[in-house]
Amino acid sequence: MSHEPRPRTVVGCTLLVIALGAVASACGSDGNPLSARPYDATDQISFNNLGGDGKKSDPDKPLEVTAQDDDRITDVTAVDGAGRYVAGELAADGSRWHSTEPLAANAHYTVRVSTEDDDGAPGRRVLTFDTGKPTSKKRLGVEFGPDAGEYGVGQPVTAKLDQPIKDPAQRAVVERALKVDSTPSVQGGWHWVDDKELHYRPQEYWPAHASLRVHSNLDGIKISDRLWGGPTKDLKLTIGDRVIAVTDASSHSMTVFKNNEEINQIPVTTGKPGFETRNGVKVVLGKEYFVRMRGTTVGIAEGSSESYDLPVYYATRVTWSGEYVHAAPWSVGSQGYANVSHGCTGMSTGNAEWFFDNIRQGDVVQVVNSYGDTMETFGNGFGDWNLDWKKWTKGSALTGGKQKAEQDTSRLRPAAV
Repeated sequence: MSHEPRPRTVVGCTLLVIALGAVASACGSDGNPLSARPYDATDQISFNNLGGDGKKSDPDKPLEVTAQDDDRITDVTAVDGAGRYVAGELAADGSRWHSTEPLAANAHYTVRVSTEDDDGAPGRRVLTFDTGKPTSKKRLGVEFGPDAGEYGVGQPVTAKLDQPIKDPAQRAVVERALKVDSTPSVQGGWHWVDDKELHYRPQEYWPAHASLRVHSNLDGIKISDRLWGGPTKDLKLTIGDRVIAVTDASSHSMTVFKNNEEINQIPVTTGKPGFETRNGVKVVLGKEYFVRMRGTTVGIAEGSSESYDLPVYYATRVTWSGEYVHAAPWSVGSQGYANVSHGCTGMSTGNAEWFFDNIRQGDVVQVVNSYGDTMETFGNGFGDWNLDWKKWTKGSALTGGKQKAEQDTSRLRPAAV
């Protein structure tokens, strides 16, 4: 060994009384090596990619820590000035640790390495280094959505990228850096909708009155040889009351719940045969006091028997293709008794006004017992909740459907021997 052996203090089970108080020592004949002050492991640990001679480290290269002689590494933490930990992997025999995610460019890192020798005595080495500028000026931009404000419990968080990310490993880098913090805390996850968009939702609906902070740690992180993360504007959202409207197409009735209590039951009409209303969970996209609805916008030929051109009031939108909950005074006689619409949920003007005033963007509208197709998961609004949690997590580049207990991968120890 290249370090000098450290003396060990042997203390029996005698109670020692000193001027400042009484201190009881641990019992043992030769002490515990883990209680000894760590020795300087500088000569026992080597690093790669530390620059030197005034040069900064290359963020394109991984960080590697290697143990010399008979020492073994027991713990490594690498954290930058912004508090971001570097994930890494430690060999089972403790001989080597290496980073498993990119280093940030233009960052200052502190690395703490813990070791032990053959006798189990602890060693320690701490060093700092700086990384250089990115080798590429191409940046990935991320825009979070929706706009800041208050939303219902069904509102997903979106992240739109300004260029496509297809490679699974690169997706993992991006996803790992996108954070959604909620108060109270809930389990949630990202799902890749396509190469340029991710959605985040909890396993269940958001808790009523939760606060969300959406932010990115991607700035300065290498995604690929030619792409680095760019700065992203943080987003703050609040969640309102838990409002869920359930429409039963078979009983022609909508029941509205607020914070798990029924607050209204409304006679409605839904889509007639050939124009059945979509089943499943939809999220309110917005509200429009007046909409002119034409059959031609949903593929109905002008002048045909199904053609229509109507002024519509108190319209609450639930799909981009034109499905609304709205006032339908022309069908009051059928509301509560028959389905006669072209796919929307119609109700009296008074009921539609009440619904309009008591619903907000992000609230949940669920249709059951319709003969229509299930609401599209993506592309026609927010059908995110129609995927169960297991299927949702399969859309993550990090879990791929395999739920793992959270762990700080920058602090992994080798398996016990």
